[in-house]
Amino acid sequence: MIAIIDYNMGNLASVYNACSLIDQKATIVSDPDQIKNFNRVILPGVGAFGDAMEHLKATGMDQAIQEYAKSGKPMIGICLGMQLLFNSSEEFGTHEGLSLIDGNVVAFDKSRMDMDNHKVPHMGWNRIINKENKLFEGLHNPYLYFVHSYHVVTQERYTIGTTHYGYDFVSAVQKENIYGFQPHPEKSHDNGIQILKNFTNI
Repeated sequence: MIAIIDYNMGNLASVYNACSLIDQKATIVSDPDQIKNFNRVILPGVGAFGDAMEHLKATGMDQAIQEYAKSGKPMIGICLGMQLLFNSSEEFGTHEGLSLIDGNVVAFDKSRMDMDNHKVPHMGWNRIINKENKLFEGLHNPYLYFVHSYHVVTQERYTIGTTHYGYDFVSAVQKENIYGFQPHPEKSHDNGIQILKNFTNI
């Protein structure tokens, strides 16, 4: 059973439908007390980091996610959900994250980019250069769908995938049972479905 966390920021229907495509029973969960009853958690997200953390804290969902992470059961953050796993974000000010993985969320550095050929937000299909990892089983440097203006800066030991957009940035991470994925697998057709299937098999 998969819990899809509802904190008023996610593209819940797309993630739910993607789980249905791989014959996985998923439930959209807004009650933090329920999370511990599931064997996998997906933290989706579209929106602003600060607003998301404010809602998570107001409902107690932040503590429930942090406790779930200690259980050893697999969880994955997608797009904004991945960014929330880290210590902080500079999006519209400085905001504290869930601090499940060491690192910070920063804006794309336009001074390092050819802005005639790169627009922010980074939107569309791009390749992840992936390390060998269970999340990428059956895939090699897959193309996936991105929509974001900020990206994670973290340690090499947590990085399982990078993407080039003006410069290389971290696009997939793992720390023990915790995974993060900057692109949207639920919007990435066969490659994305394979990643979600791999997550359910971990």
